[in-house]
Amino acid sequence: MPDAPKAAPRKVRCPTCGKEVAWGPESPFRPFCSERCKMIDFGAWANETYRIPVVEDDEEPGGSDGEQS
Repeated sequence: MPDAPKAAPRKVRCPTCGKEVAWGPESPFRPFCSERCKMIDFGAWANETYRIPVVEDDEEPGGSDGEQS
């Protein structure tokens, strides 16, 4: 039985620069295209450029009377 043809590697876009990157072991920085793009993204997180919104709860844990035990 002949071997099945290999599927082309999945391509993704680098979140930093938009360059196409093969999703596989040949791309060690995936989803980024390079270490530079990976470090740019890491720096943005470290500088709090990216933020995850938080919904604050008005009630404090432990009850609605405002007293802490």
